[in-house]
Amino acid sequence: MLNPCFLSYLLFFLVFFVPQISFSCPQDQLQFLLEFKNLLAQNSTATITLEGLETWRPNSDCCKWQLVKCNAPSPTREVIDLNLHSLVLSGSVSSSILRPLLRITSLVTLDVSSNFIQGEIPGDGFVNLTRFTSLDMSDNSFNGSIPPELFSLKTLQRLDLSRNLITGTLSGDIKELKNLQELFLSENLIVGEIPTEIGSLAELRVLILRQNMFSGSIPLSVSKLMKLETFDLQNNSLSFEIPDGIGKLVNLSTLSLSRNKLSGGIPSSVQNLTNLETLELENNNELSGEIPTWLFGLQKLKILRLGGNKLQWNKNGYVFARSKLTHLSLRSCGLEGNIPDWLKKQTALLFLDLSMNRLQGSFPKWLADLKIGTIILSDNKLSGSLPPSLFQSLSLSVLALSRNNFSGQIPHTVGETSVMILLLSENNFSGPVPESISKIHRLLLLDLSKNRLSGEFPRFDPESLLALLDISSNEFSGDVPASFGSSTIMLSMSQNNFSGEFPQDFTNLPYLMHLDLHDNKISGFVPSFISQLSSSLEVLSLRNNSLKGSIPEGISNLTSLKVLDLSGNNLDGSLPSSLGNLTGMVESLVSSSSPLPFVFSFTIEIHDLAVNWKNSKQGLANRNLYLYTLLDLSKNKLLGEIPSSLGNLKILKLLNLSYNDISGLIPQSFGDLEKLEILDLSHNNLSGEIPQTFSKLSELNVLELSNNKLTGRIPESPQLDRLNDPNIYAYNNKLCGMQIQVPCSTPTEQPKEKEEDEEEAMFSWKAAAIGCPCGFVMAVAVMYLVGYFSDSSPPRRSPKNRGFKK
Repeated sequence: MLNPCFLSYLLFFLVFFVPQISFSCPQDQLQFLLEFKNLLAQNSTATITLEGLETWRPNSDCCKWQLVKCNAPSPTREVIDLNLHSLVLSGSVSSSILRPLLRITSLVTLDVSSNFIQGEIPGDGFVNLTRFTSLDMSDNSFNGSIPPELFSLKTLQRLDLSRNLITGTLSGDIKELKNLQELFLSENLIVGEIPTEIGSLAELRVLILRQNMFSGSIPLSVSKLMKLETFDLQNNSLSFEIPDGIGKLVNLSTLSLSRNKLSGGIPSSVQNLTNLETLELENNNELSGEIPTWLFGLQKLKILRLGGNKLQWNKNGYVFARSKLTHLSLRSCGLEGNIPDWLKKQTALLFLDLSMNRLQGSFPKWLADLKIGTIILSDNKLSGSLPPSLFQSLSLSVLALSRNNFSGQIPHTVGETSVMILLLSENNFSGPVPESISKIHRLLLLDLSKNRLSGEFPRFDPESLLALLDISSNEFSGDVPASFGSSTIMLSMSQNNFSGEFPQDFTNLPYLMHLDLHDNKISGFVPSFISQLSSSLEVLSLRNNSLKGSIPEGISNLTSLKVLDLSGNNLDGSLPSSLGNLTGMVESLVSSSSPLPFVFSFTIEIHDLAVNWKNSKQGLANRNLYLYTLLDLSKNKLLGEIPSSLGNLKILKLLNLSYNDISGLIPQSFGDLEKLEILDLSHNNLSGEIPQTFSKLSELNVLELSNNKLTGRIPESPQLDRLNDPNIYAYNNKLCGMQIQVPCSTPTEQPKEKEEDEEEAMFSWKAAAIGCPCGFVMAVAVMYLVGYFSDSSPPRRSPKNRGFKK
């Protein structure tokens, strides 16, 4: 029996001494963490958030700090987990800030993702991390190769290096990672083949190498990874056939090989993968052969994506679908006839893409009743009207039926849905658009372009979430629609019959980036409030309307403007010098590059922006509009001289001032338009010489200067010499140059002739100046000698011969 006194002493010791030992981290680890914090805070090129780090203070227990986790209470309490993601908000920090962290030998997991870290991964610090299981370095700017020291981490289970700039290849030392459970090398720029040593990772459960630059074939050694559950190699440049040995991976639940360059067919051994839930083979281009019907016999299969290949549907094959699919993509797989009936039993479907096939017939009511979230049937030959029940589903989020032969009116039930994306372009829909469409609260994108819709377009509520609207190429009439919610980003309403004046309500759209109203009947003066449009506006096209008056000086307030097209109107007055202050045409600004701020699992095509490009109407893809800067003021009645400030628009690619009444000289500053590809100044009253600074326009490939009053020598340069079509310079006064094969006088002859003429004129005046006084003196002397000044009277003359009488 224990002595009660001894028990008292033991209890006293446990209460007052053990907690102090158990709950304090080692002093060296505390110092390493504080060193990391100081390095981070001292970086002047980055914006740091100290959220969580404010608890990191000297003379305190680091096990109680935020973002830090220690092991269970014991006499040797140590740091095992650091969750340090998203501390850097902008700028960049050097990878050397990680070195203090890698000295904490007790670390098990480390997350430094999303911190704008640049430089090479400091591999030397990994050597002593003998208990390391998880490393997350994703969403940074790491470069260089994967350090070989990482492959010595035999306890590593998860490695995520996604979305970096890593350019190295996987080292052969990867075979040392015997206990690796998860290898995440996704979404980097790793170059080279996947090493065959990957097959030695016998314990591997998850292998994700997505969005890198791996090339070559899928190594046959992957068939040794018998415990593999997720195999993701999508978004690389892998080629050759899918190895048949992949069918040995019987535990595989996810096989994702989309967006590569794979060829051949789907290996028959895939039917052995009875645990397969996800099979993604989209967009390999060269993947071919028939789609095997046994795929639909895999009971656990839920996600099947086969679109964007040369795979063909076996129209004679019978489909007995044992799987309950949630996602099915058979885009461009050669489906013909009606929409397949076997889909009726796929009641779990959330996503269906049968676009770019040869499907015919009407939209079946049973499909409308399946309550699918996303239905994509674009680019087929479907016809008839849409069933009203289609829009009575609260599940429908995306409906894409563009480029078919649907007809009739848009069902009045359209307002009962909660659809987010509605694409009905390039069909034969007619009649008015139901007012209820403006009441769809979740509607973000609406494309009704290229139909025969008419009447006035509905007004949207100010609370509307509509971001992108395309109703171009219809027969809408009435005033220009301008009542939209503040979320509006893109409005394309060209080629209709809208009339009236430019509405002031457009100034209430703070995020508007794209406004296209070309080919309508808009009249009145260009309002001064146009300068109050969104500062985010990048595209403004009012071409081919009936606008009049002058261009407001305040238009320079549209600092993001990259495309300004006011051609084909009745504008007059002079060109405002403020056009040279359009910042979006002066320097490359951060741009969305596209008015599509959404990422979906399929491509949304917004119609190209139609412009006059290289002497013809062309469409510029909206996703590439950030590459173009255009200023088109042609076919108006503009007067006066060209302001030299236009030379400030250094990234301008197209400048068209043709068919106006502009006079004066071409500014010398045009030589500063270093990115200019197209310049059209034809059909004006420009005079003087073509500036020699044109020789600096190295990217110019279309030039129009005809029908002016230009004179003198055409400038020469390697680029201008290629523009030798005489029509470029036709109908001008006395232009000469090798481009039009009209010789110019040599520079040395003209000054000599001019000099001789001046010398002759000077000699004549000098002779006159000297000869006049001398002649006068001589005349007086002669007259004196002959007695002209004599006092005697001259003899009288008969009236017939009367002379001078004094």
